[in-house]
Amino acid sequence: MEIFMWWLDIDLKSKEWLRENLRSTELPQEVLQCIADAGGPHLDDLAGGLSDADWDFIETQSEFVD
Repeated sequence: MEIFMWWLDIDLKSKEWLRENLRSTELPQEVLQCIADAGGPHLDDLAGGLSDADWDFIETQSEFVD
């Protein structure tokens, strides 16, 4: 599922972590769980982190006023 489909449904704390740790290869368990709960990739699918396209979205398209 594309990030824009689940981004709005993750909690603010997880969004802030992702913005502050752009392109991190290791995501904290709680962030991984929030992504999965919002309809994003499941924990098993995120073993290597988010895709480059996901990080590009977080860096350029996500709004800081959530």
